[in-house]
Amino acid sequence: MIKQNTLCLVLVVLVLLPMSAQAERIFVSNEKDNTVSVIDGDTLEVIDTVPVGRRPRAMAFSSEGSELFVAVGDDEAIDMIDLETLKVVRSLASGEDPEVIRVDPHRPYVYVSNEDDNIVSVLDYEKRTRVSQIPVGVEPEGLGVSPDGQWLIATSETSNMAHIIDLETMEATYHRLVGARPRHVEFTEDGSQAWVSAEIAGTVAIIDMQETFEVIHTIDFEVPGVPRETVQAVGMVLTSDGRYAFVALGPSNRVAVVDQQSYEVLDYLLVGQRVWHLALNGDESRLFTTNGVSGDVTVIQVEGEVDDFEAIRSIPVGRFPWGVVVEP
Repeated sequence: MIKQNTLCLVLVVLVLLPMSAQAERIFVSNEKDNTVSVIDGDTLEVIDTVPVGRRPRAMAFSSEGSELFVAVGDDEAIDMIDLETLKVVRSLASGEDPEVIRVDPHRPYVYVSNEDDNIVSVLDYEKRTRVSQIPVGVEPEGLGVSPDGQWLIATSETSNMAHIIDLETMEATYHRLVGARPRHVEFTEDGSQAWVSAEIAGTVAIIDMQETFEVIHTIDFEVPGVPRETVQAVGMVLTSDGRYAFVALGPSNRVAVVDQQSYEVLDYLLVGQRVWHLALNGDESRLFTTNGVSGDVTVIQVEGEVDDFEAIRSIPVGRFPWGVVVEP
C-alpha cells in the first residue's frame, strides 16, 4: 500500500512539473562558408551547421515562425530553412543581389533590397509570386518595417537616402537625406521613430514617423583612442522597453550603448574584429554580435545598468559571420 501511494505521488508530481522548454537558438549566417551556424542559447555552443546557398547574409523568420529565410546573394534567391529539421526545404527567386530581407508582420510578404537593380522587391512567400517592385535610390541596402505594417524604409547606399514607402500603395512617399552610406534601419517598439545607421558617416539619423517624417536628430560616435575612419555605424538593435539602443561600429571593434530617449552615447563595449550585426535574446538580457574578421560571435550580458554590461563569451562560428537572429 505504501509503495502504491508513493508511486501515485511521483506520478502526480511529474504531471504537475512544467515541461522543460527548448533552449533558445541563435542563427548566424557565414558569408564565406555558405552556412548558417546554430548556437544553443543555454550552453552558448554551436550545436549545428546548416549548408545554404552562396553568400548568405540577412535572415528573417516567417511570420508564423516555422521557417528561417536566408538571403543568398550569389544565388539570387532566398533559402528557406525548416526550423524543425534544420534543412533547406525550398528556395524563392529574389531578383538581383538580395542583401537585406524583412518579413511583413501581418502578411506573407518578404521585402528584398535588390542592390544591383535599385529596387525593393515584394514577394509573397506562400504563393511564391512577386507582388511588386518599388523603385528606390542607387544601391538599396537596409530595410525596416514598422510594427503596424504601414511603413517600409529602404536605404540607398550611393544616394545617401532613406526612402519611406507606404505599404498600402507600395510607393515611396518620402525621401530623406541621411549620412553617407546608410546601412541599417530599426523602428522603435511603438513605431514612432526609425533609426538609420550610416556606415561612412559613422552616424545614426532619427526619423520622426508620426508627423513630419523628417530627421529630428543625428547621433555621432567618437571612440577614445580609435581612428575616426574606423568608426562605421552598421547594424543596430533597440530594446523593447525604450531604454537602450546598441549600434555596431564596424572596424572600430566596438558596440555603442545609446540612451533611446536622450540619444546620449553611454558607453562603448569592446567586441571582436569588424562587428557587423546584432541581436538580443528573448528576455533582452544578452546581446549577440557577429564579428566578420575574427569569425566569432561575442555574447554580452546587458542586464542592469550600463556599468554592469560585459562580454562573457566569444563563440567561434564560420568565416565572415554577417547576420544574426534569435528564434522567437
